[in-house]
Amino acid sequence: MSIVEIKQAVKTLSPEELAEISAFIAQCEAEAWDRQIDGDFSEGGRLRPVLEEVRGDLRAGRIQELP
Repeated sequence: MSIVEIKQAVKTLSPEELAEISAFIAQCEAEAWDRQIDGDFSEGGRLRPVLEEVRGDLRAGRIQELP
């Protein structure tokens, strides 16, 4: 199914069906975002050095955790 076909099909949905598909898409986007964040902070991830720097600053007492 092409994106054009999907868009056309969405236009035929009832308000309830549109709400359901909207919630489904939002959930898919949230899961993709979570996977990206996990990957960025995992070993070898592009933000791992930042995480390690912050942890080092915490251990050295240069910053404090929020209450």
